[in-house]
Amino acid sequence: MHAGQSPTPRRRLYTEEQRARRDATKWTLVQGLLAPAQFAVFTVSVVLVLRFLWTGEGYGAATVSILVKTGFLYVIMVTGAIWEKEVFGQYLFAPAFFWEDVFSFAVIALHSAYLWALWTGALTPAEQMVLALAAYATYVVNAGQFLWKLRMARLDAEAEAIEENRTMAEVVA
Repeated sequence: MHAGQSPTPRRRLYTEEQRARRDATKWTLVQGLLAPAQFAVFTVSVVLVLRFLWTGEGYGAATVSILVKTGFLYVIMVTGAIWEKEVFGQYLFAPAFFWEDVFSFAVIALHSAYLWALWTGALTPAEQMVLALAAYATYVVNAGQFLWKLRMARLDAEAEAIEENRTMAEVVA
């Protein structure tokens, strides 16, 4: 890169049309409400699961918390797919969220494996809790992916506002 040359701009997360659809759909608000609620349930559940693993007490509470967390996960995944369809025209694997969707399947698989282990009794209670923690670790990574995309969308909006102001200044000048 030569002096005075700006770096190649990265590809925007949303086209103008996609951003308009994102801002217009009720599913954006639904996702915005479900995500922090799921995180709150996750936080409580982690505490309950760790308490059980450390003390051997509270298996029932930990189990219920994992079931509630898993329910939130399924709801947010279904509503997220609907959101993706409305914004990008496809339920899953839109280019802008491809890797987030791929990793979401690992999250779902581990949470579902927990449900299977609970249902069948294939794992001991302690093993079930360790499996739940593995599912939670993937959830944290996946949530980080989505937070990164939220940050990228905000940076895009800031860049667009700067460009719009620059254009307005050139018109006035």
